[in-house]
Amino acid sequence: MDPLAELAEALPEGRVVSGGDDLERHAGGVFTYHAPVRPEAVVYPHDRGEVLEILRFAHEHRVPVVPFGQGSSLEAHTLPVRGGISLDLAMMDRVLEIRPDDFLVRVQPGLTHKRLNAELADHGLHFPVDPGWDASLGGMAGTNASGTNAVKYGVMRDQVLGLEVVLANGTVMRTGGMAIKSSAGYDLTGLFVGSEGTLGVFTDLTLRLYPLPEHTVAARAVFPDVEAAGRAAVAMIRTGMAVGRVELVDARTIEAVNAYKEMDYTVAPNLFLEFSGSEAGVEYDVAAARETSAAGGCSLFEVEADEAARERLWEARHEAAIAIQSLHPGMGMMSTDVCVPISDLPGALRHARDTIESRGLEGAILGHVGDGNYHAVFPADPHDAWDQERAEAVNTEIVDYALQRGGTCTGEHGIGVGKTDHLQKEHGDSLPFMRDIKSIADPNGIMNPGKIFA
Repeated sequence: MDPLAELAEALPEGRVVSGGDDLERHAGGVFTYHAPVRPEAVVYPHDRGEVLEILRFAHEHRVPVVPFGQGSSLEAHTLPVRGGISLDLAMMDRVLEIRPDDFLVRVQPGLTHKRLNAELADHGLHFPVDPGWDASLGGMAGTNASGTNAVKYGVMRDQVLGLEVVLANGTVMRTGGMAIKSSAGYDLTGLFVGSEGTLGVFTDLTLRLYPLPEHTVAARAVFPDVEAAGRAAVAMIRTGMAVGRVELVDARTIEAVNAYKEMDYTVAPNLFLEFSGSEAGVEYDVAAARETSAAGGCSLFEVEADEAARERLWEARHEAAIAIQSLHPGMGMMSTDVCVPISDLPGALRHARDTIESRGLEGAILGHVGDGNYHAVFPADPHDAWDQERAEAVNTEIVDYALQRGGTCTGEHGIGVGKTDHLQKEHGDSLPFMRDIKSIADPNGIMNPGKIFA
């Protein structure tokens, strides 16, 4: 019997799909520039028991398994490069337990962060990690996602207190717990967060929550060039003001957003800012940000206290990648994802702009510059080898600039398929140890093969 037919018989009807649009949808990702690869089947587990059964089957038959959330990864984490099973966790999307007095929640991996926050609002709480797409919480943990709020709250690894993980052979492991801190043994939770599905499948996540802020204000500051915007962002961080979001969108990004969202923002580099806390504290910080921006060459500083206006501003930022992509229909979009020490940010932004222009690319620069993380986004035809090489050359130059200054090749997107060579440059001396860990958790190499390691 065909092994996948055997698996289909072992699971409830409809769980295993081996044809049709499902295979196409799981053949790549929403934003990836990598050529698509279809899995042999898409499997939809409903609970931990079914995940355990699927992984035991895959381990025995040596069938690759690629965990799949919302498919929004940029570095092709969900690309089934060796076929096998795309393990779609969308049916595992429940809130298991909310503990408002402990500022904790337990969720299944398929739940998205927007749906979680909708349920938390009645408790006066929120989950702050916001990657700009309604991603699944399991996928966000798998890539150690970050996003617009990271400058204030930190990244996904700072929010995950515990995990239930099913290893490749069907072993169920619990890491961490519900205490805010622990010194008990190795930090296995931190190890699994960011492992990109190469060590196991998350079936239960315990997450840290925060009170909803009393007062929130957004602002938009316009600058003559990206370097000036970067200097202003650094100056704001150095003052210690409680800025919750510091987002750069360059002129090309504004041009794309204006066209896509029918807006009329000034076509120049902008900083999108957000401040939250007590009303008096927010007013003080906004005044300080206005003064800092003016000293940095800002030509326009607009404040938005109205909730609808703030939502429009952040919707424009969150949909910037889609807007840029809409300028280049039919093309893939390559996105760099470097993070540099904050003092190196202005020079890094200038270097990125110069590098893009030197190669004749139509690139945009945007990012979470409050913590030194920025993206250069440019079109790359996945079916044109020369175009791919040109785009990769720009990517490499930007990554090398960051590494030479003690930065990293990825601040939030992860390694996936696209950054394996860059990881070798950044952490080559540690890769043998990482491989040893991988072989212990996944001795047959079935968990998301072809990712992280070249």
